[in-house]
Amino acid sequence: MKILCLLLLVHTSLQLQCDEREIRAHIGGEFIIVCRYESKFLFSNKYWCRGPSRYSCDILRDTDGVAKPKNKNRLSIFDLPRHVKLMVKVTNLQIEDSDVYWIGIEKIHADIMMSVKVTVTQVPVSKPRLWPLTPLADGATCMGKSLTVRCGGAMGTNVFYAWYQHVHHKGFLLLSSSDLSLHCGMLTEDSEYYCSASNSISNAQSDALSVKIFLPDNSSCIYVANIPGQPVYDCADRMRTTVAETSPTTICLETTKITTDTSKQSLQVNQSAMDAFFSSTWTGVPVWYELLRWGSMTVLIICLCIFISCTKTSHKKHGRRRKKFNMV
Repeated sequence: MKILCLLLLVHTSLQLQCDEREIRAHIGGEFIIVCRYESKFLFSNKYWCRGPSRYSCDILRDTDGVAKPKNKNRLSIFDLPRHVKLMVKVTNLQIEDSDVYWIGIEKIHADIMMSVKVTVTQVPVSKPRLWPLTPLADGATCMGKSLTVRCGGAMGTNVFYAWYQHVHHKGFLLLSSSDLSLHCGMLTEDSEYYCSASNSISNAQSDALSVKIFLPDNSSCIYVANIPGQPVYDCADRMRTTVAETSPTTICLETTKITTDTSKQSLQVNQSAMDAFFSSTWTGVPVWYELLRWGSMTVLIICLCIFISCTKTSHKKHGRRRKKFNMV
């Protein structure tokens, strides 16, 4: 029996030869099979049949138009007698098109048939790119506004997108979405993010999105998002404005602090001097007491000198009057 099947296969291959026996394609793709047959089959009906068995497959389309066409917008079969060739074309492939097919030529007693295995898979994902939904040149991040970054690939079917954050050289899942929203509440330190695109047969990773924070704040932070392939910008103007707004207050606070400190130091010095003045001793007696005593003595001496001087002057006047009286 095995020998008979082998002989039949060899005989069939001599009468019908196709350029493809196994086809792998992606969703939405297409394929073309070209077969050469013997000239004695020029006027025979040719067909495209689906099913695992040559004896029970379902004829989808034939060259004589006998079979009712199925998926006629996607399936075509052409007989080219001048070139002794047969061509089958299938477009807009879907996952459910994966199966075993047969190219057949009608022949009395036993058709000439050759199997073709078709496997349709999802389209592999391409490397995703990143772009902001708000132009970076507008400087929205410099004013503390949120920024949404979208991740997308040029190729791929049934793609699953997810965002990750680099932490200590490892990626941690942030959210399962194609969009990442950056806002002040989540930005506490400089970070890097990347997007992953995957489906059942492949996966790819985007370039890194780096975020540098100049001023962390829950409501009016200042940060810069560097997206590969997008314009580079900075927040220099915003930083200068912020510094200008905060500097006078800072200077005023520092001046007040310095003045207050100086006043405190002056008060402390004066207080220390007064304390030293009143608490210092001179030969065991407080200085203030000595000064008071010597001051009193000085005033007393001055008053005594004035009294003596006045007394002498009075005696002199009294002597002159007495001489005048005696002479008279």
